[in-house]
Amino acid sequence: MNLLSVYGDRRVLAILFLGFSEGLPLALTGSTLNVWLREEGVSKTGIGLFALVTMPYALKFLWAPLIDRLRLPVLTRLFGRRRGWALVTQAGLIVALLGLSGTDPGTQLWWTALFAVAVAFCSASQDIVVDAYRVEVLDENRQAAGAAVLVLGYRFGMLAAGAGALFIAEFHGWRVAYEAMAALVLVGMVTILVNREPNVAVTPESLERERQVAAWLAARPHLSGRMARLLAWLYGAVVAPFAQFMSRRGWVVMLAFIATYKLGEVLAGVMSAPFYVDLGFSKAEIAAVTKLFGLWATIIGGLLGGLLVGRVGVLRGLMIGGVLQMASNISYVMLAWAGHDVSALAVTVAVENVCGGIATAAFVAYLSSLCNVAYTATQYALLSSFYKLGGDLFGASSGWLADRMDWVSFFLLSMVGAVPALLLLTRLIAMDKRPAALVAHAD
Repeated sequence: MNLLSVYGDRRVLAILFLGFSEGLPLALTGSTLNVWLREEGVSKTGIGLFALVTMPYALKFLWAPLIDRLRLPVLTRLFGRRRGWALVTQAGLIVALLGLSGTDPGTQLWWTALFAVAVAFCSASQDIVVDAYRVEVLDENRQAAGAAVLVLGYRFGMLAAGAGALFIAEFHGWRVAYEAMAALVLVGMVTILVNREPNVAVTPESLERERQVAAWLAARPHLSGRMARLLAWLYGAVVAPFAQFMSRRGWVVMLAFIATYKLGEVLAGVMSAPFYVDLGFSKAEIAAVTKLFGLWATIIGGLLGGLLVGRVGVLRGLMIGGVLQMASNISYVMLAWAGHDVSALAVTVAVENVCGGIATAAFVAYLSSLCNVAYTATQYALLSSFYKLGGDLFGASSGWLADRMDWVSFFLLSMVGAVPALLLLTRLIAMDKRPAALVAHAD
């Protein structure tokens, strides 16, 4: 297959638009919402506490088993399991955004918080479905391209909900801005409607394990038939996905790698904005270079990452992306030496975002490759939550470290932070018999 032609595949293009739908709600409960709150006179403490409304993103693995297994009346029959759930979560997202648009944070802060949590919950649920849909609808040869266009669409969604929503709010008010964002969710709904349900063949080994558990429970004399069926369903929905993953050779190494792969980037990224301010860059300079110019650098990196993984395979793509990601942090050191120089800032952002985009595309493809098709939604939600938890914990320490050293030392340390993941990746490559093309095993 031609490496570039894969991006013209109908299924890959569908992931582009679904990525847009995934990225859209994030800023609407984050940075964009914070601007609205501040304009309405909400205190900095109150705005800080609003960060808690995004907790559903970190906890989505808790209800992912329900989305993986629960059949929706009528919708599942009409559209299939994945598309039915996608339409429900997207409809819920539209309702939640319209509800949020009608609140007044200045006088109805609790209502604003309630609808913001609803937006985050529906958005996180949509993520569960879309990620599972992407893994299942694309074959192995298209997973890397799917990961790349997902990042591309996600960035455009964030741009629409960030700069787009702020622009609308400036001229038409916050209500109209959030109503417009609710309308943009239709992009994802239309994409789901015009594309087919994934044709997934559940592995016989997984079904056999579940049948054995169901038979064992049914034979227990102290359990009623209804209770035995409920426990069997819970085993298949909740226990089996985790048990199947943990039955793999090297699963502890895999989880450790997932938690640490972006450590160096997270340490540097969290402190990048304070670093730019300390160097004397204005808000306009930071916005123009890091947000607008940086967006295109990330997109280029993501597309290159998809091509790279398609050429060398997932594990080698991860190694190349990880090394580039680590080396790119030297650009921060060079910027610290250069000082207030917009050209140097542009070079730093370009290098960092292109390398980060390559690594991210490879990383998403890797997470996808680890999912057993019998439990796609649950396992992907678990792995992505584990990655986010690791990033949050490591990122929280970045300020403490930056306060205790100069910027050059801090960014050199961030490069060292990438080493553990590369060592773990070396171990994973050694364990895999086909390092050029890691695939999910049914075990």
